[in-house]
Amino acid sequence: MSSSSVTETPNQTTDKQMSAPEYARAQGINALDYLMKRGFVQDVSDAEGLRAAFAHGPLTAYIGFDPTGTSLHAGSMVSIMMLATIQRFGHRPIALGGGGTALVGDPTGKTSARELISEADLDRNLAGILTQLGHYLDFQGGQFGANPPALLLNNADWLLPLHYIPFLRDIGRYFSVNEMLAAETYRTRLESTGLNFIEFNYRLVQAYDFLHLFRTEGCVLQMGGSDQWGNITAGVELIRKADGGKAFALVSPLLTTATGEKMGKTGAGQRIWLDPALTTPFDYYQYWVNTDDRQVAQYLRFFTFLREEVIDDLTSVSGEALREAKQVLAFEATKLAHGLAAAKQARDAAKALFASRQHVSAGDATLPTTEIARQALDDGLTVADAFVTAGLATSRGDARRLAQGGGLSIDDAKVVDVDGPFGDVLGGKDAVLLRKGKKQFRRVVVTG
Repeated sequence: MSSSSVTETPNQTTDKQMSAPEYARAQGINALDYLMKRGFVQDVSDAEGLRAAFAHGPLTAYIGFDPTGTSLHAGSMVSIMMLATIQRFGHRPIALGGGGTALVGDPTGKTSARELISEADLDRNLAGILTQLGHYLDFQGGQFGANPPALLLNNADWLLPLHYIPFLRDIGRYFSVNEMLAAETYRTRLESTGLNFIEFNYRLVQAYDFLHLFRTEGCVLQMGGSDQWGNITAGVELIRKADGGKAFALVSPLLTTATGEKMGKTGAGQRIWLDPALTTPFDYYQYWVNTDDRQVAQYLRFFTFLREEVIDDLTSVSGEALREAKQVLAFEATKLAHGLAAAKQARDAAKALFASRQHVSAGDATLPTTEIARQALDDGLTVADAFVTAGLATSRGDARRLAQGGGLSIDDAKVVDVDGPFGDVLGGKDAVLLRKGKKQFRRVVVTG
């Protein structure tokens, strides 16, 4: 189910064909040491103990995924790649859909309570999300050598049938209210908007997830982002107190862009989704091509399976020469998310567009496209409105500022007046190319 180009076992695959984790595994490198070298590890509860557990393997580890949206997004990629990495080391990953915990709502990093989501919507979302994970994880087993199959689980299966009083008696007694109130997550909420009782239980149910997987699947490691450290270590402690067991916590750094914004959004604030119906493979490719120079090496280590010597070679240059490294990053990331054919098509479309800057025809379906109904033109849609609709400006005011700085163009002609009717600039065409700067563009097609 993975789109990796490496499909043979290590015995059949040459060294040069192996992905970075498979090659490291063949060299006898411990999975923890590999994760540390690639930058995935910010904190680990017991490094020596976890290193020994990986060496003894195969080890079972899990990461939870939020199912409150219909698709995962680029901000989830660190977690996905950690699971994909340990599987290529011969360990067993569990991707856990939080169908049960989403009904409670994680207060971490939130200033207000989440809006509750229905079970039906959760089931629909999980179906799409788990399909997306199939591009990175092997659910059959044996694709990366002697690796066990990954598991897809939904914590609603064991959380929803829980009886409240037995749960409080058997699980709640291991948690100190004083310690929970001292945690930054709960303290911040208490000092601002307040904390409702259902959210206060989130740490208990997430910790119980870890205990349940420890008991039923032999899972001894939970991974996640650094904002989840308190919740994950609560599960480690619950396993120790309830069963006398040994488990581990490992968290990765929370990635932001070079300007400090959350990773996984465009400059216009749009999410980069893994669902191709929400973010086309071309737009996905362009997101990675536009990586800031300062983060290219880090992103190559996080979001591709390229070997260290390849990454070092690609990033040994600076300035415009880094363009090749960005293109490789974009191609490898798109190949993993959408397959080899889609990655090639996105790469070829980008090369054709930026190399020739040729007129874009309405039939060029390989380019990212926004459709605008002809009725909208009749209703007075302005040029600024078109740029906002295409996601190249955040507002009419933003479009005006960009145009004043010479940053907007339509079919390579600079836009001067963004308040005029969009229909007037079409010149009888049904498709035009809108550009913001040199790197961001969108084909707009008039329909109806």
